Amino acid sequence: MEFFLSVIGMVMVIEGIPYFVVPDKMKAVMKTAQLQPDNVLRIFGAVLMVVGLIIVFVAKKSAGF
Repeated sequence: MEFFLSVIGMVMVIEGIPYFVVPDKMKAVMKTAQLQPDNVLRIFGAVLMVVGLIIVFVAKKSAGF
């Protein structure tokens, strides 16, 4: 559970960096995202999840878990 919470915390840090550094650009990105059809956003989300799972798999494999 400790590892899981650490990972969630790190994700929140990484996700928060663009909002802190370039908030005006993030507003533009959000406006652009609102204009995209739902299926495009779903595909983008699915691709991100698959890439994330691959990264976790490779990291665990290389660490010997």
